[in-house]
Amino acid sequence: MSGVPLRRIERLNPALIAQIAAGEVVERPAAALKELVENSLDAGASEVAVHLGEGGIRLIRVEDDGHGMPREDLALALTSHATSKIRSLDELEHVASLGFRGEALASIAAIAEVRLLARTAGDSAAWSLRASGGCLGEPEPAARTPGCTVSVEELYAHTPARRKFLKTAATEFGHCDEALRRLALARPAVSWKLLHNGRLVRHWPACSLAARISDVMGEEFAQAALALDHQAGGVRLSGVVGRPAAARSGRDAQYAYVNGRFVRDRVLSHAIRQAYDDVLHHDRQPAYVLYLELDPALVDVNVHPAKTEVRFRDSGAVHRLVYQAVQHALAQTSPGAAGAAGPASDDSALPVVGAGAAVPPGAGNTGAPAWQRSGGAQDWNRARQQAWPLQQPDQHYARLFGAAPPSAAAGPLAAQAPAAPWIPAAAADTGSPEVLPPLGFAIAQLHGVYILAQNPLGLVVVDMHAAHERVVYERLKAAFGEQGLPCQPLLIARSMAVTALEAAAIEEFAATLAMLGFEVALLGPEQAAIRSVPALVDEQASASLVRTLLAELREFGASRVLTERRDQLLAGFACHGAVRANRALTLPEMNALLRDMERIERADQCNHGRPTWRQLELRDIDQWFMRGQ
Repeated sequence: MSGVPLRRIERLNPALIAQIAAGEVVERPAAALKELVENSLDAGASEVAVHLGEGGIRLIRVEDDGHGMPREDLALALTSHATSKIRSLDELEHVASLGFRGEALASIAAIAEVRLLARTAGDSAAWSLRASGGCLGEPEPAARTPGCTVSVEELYAHTPARRKFLKTAATEFGHCDEALRRLALARPAVSWKLLHNGRLVRHWPACSLAARISDVMGEEFAQAALALDHQAGGVRLSGVVGRPAAARSGRDAQYAYVNGRFVRDRVLSHAIRQAYDDVLHHDRQPAYVLYLELDPALVDVNVHPAKTEVRFRDSGAVHRLVYQAVQHALAQTSPGAAGAAGPASDDSALPVVGAGAAVPPGAGNTGAPAWQRSGGAQDWNRARQQAWPLQQPDQHYARLFGAAPPSAAAGPLAAQAPAAPWIPAAAADTGSPEVLPPLGFAIAQLHGVYILAQNPLGLVVVDMHAAHERVVYERLKAAFGEQGLPCQPLLIARSMAVTALEAAAIEEFAATLAMLGFEVALLGPEQAAIRSVPALVDEQASASLVRTLLAELREFGASRVLTERRDQLLAGFACHGAVRANRALTLPEMNALLRDMERIERADQCNHGRPTWRQLELRDIDQWFMRGQ
């Protein structure tokens, strides 16, 4: 048997040790950039400029206006395990700085050409120190304003085998750009510049958190974001979560911070994903920027050299807080709920809009309903245009709008007369100012699938099955939480064939079935009768629902079905109980569904994450027909 020749154990030389350690700390140029910028932030910098050459492979230079460092500290800064951040184990357990391990600069100096240039506010001149392959030069006087500049040239020059694993310059620049985005979102009070090959690519001036999120994430994300600020037991979660309609195919818009540090943590990501469970399509990923603040002693950041992994002392409490906060924010995703989530401070409140409905700048909270604050005088006048019945009988039109439709015999000039407000007579009689709800009033049904409604902004298109599914689901959850699902006795019991296992489950879980609104009795070894079903469930689907429920009870048991599996079970009930395509609805039925959508939470998406409604603004329709042009 052959093997490795016997060799004596020897101590590795310091240079090789540093190069081995650098493999964990400096995985690619973006990792080196992150470490350098974190040092700038720990030094109190208010302005950070990053210069990259060839995606950071040829050059990474970070300039800041922090407090710098004196001449005698330059060599120590490039020495392994030398840091100003901590002095003891107690300080490590309460660390609040981004860096603390004292490895980054030494690791970078072991595999690249590094120049450190720094000056403190009290020094008359700056000092410069060069390092190559871990070998340090002598400090030399230089010119610089107070602050620090770290230049890294020819990354992996001293470990050429590692350099072969780097991607193209464009790919490495993309990773560097993403690393800077993460840091910029954590520090909105810091001004940032990014230059690549001498060209300015990013410039984010110091601003509020809301403005920084808009700058970095894009205006489209900011308009589809829901602000949140939740605190419990000394732990605070703030930031924004994207509406389900703004979900993405990848995880490229997920930013979570713990005490200002960007992290990728399973506890946080699982809690957030769970909060999105019944409003997000299965192949979509939520978008969010969230900031968790807690006592540093309750979280361990010393898990991995990259410092993107953390451990919480009480992960269960953190999970519950994050889940509840995000779920509460998402509960505001319903028509007319704009501005309902999050505080009204400049740093946290972002514009919140309905699914597809744009809120114009300056539309503040004046005390009026959100749908009355959404367009100003011009859009309001447009909303007063006469509504047409779209093949609905005249009496339906009169009942809905309080007036008869214009007669075709009146001639083309009749349409030019000022139109009366499209307010139902019943609403006008109340004298209430809130007579125009967010989703407006139904005017027709399209292909037996969609409801067409008119609101102040224009046309609303509603997927009636998806919308009703959400309404039924939320009602089932509310009813179950109070006293169990109310049952509806069937005039004629529905019989169903059962297997021996299903018959045994009917007897074993009779009390659980009753709590869920089903009364099922055995008529024989292979026959059962369904005598009652949940009040909100279609009795035609009762046999299928009972089979599904019995299978769940056999597999998971009653306790898990009523706790962990409850929402999935109720979502199935809601899907079976919602109106189906090609069912003709009357105008009162359509309007009743619209009003239900405005009252319930999470009405913008069905239980499977599909949108329930879309807004088509009148100004867009005007552009189609070139009106006013």
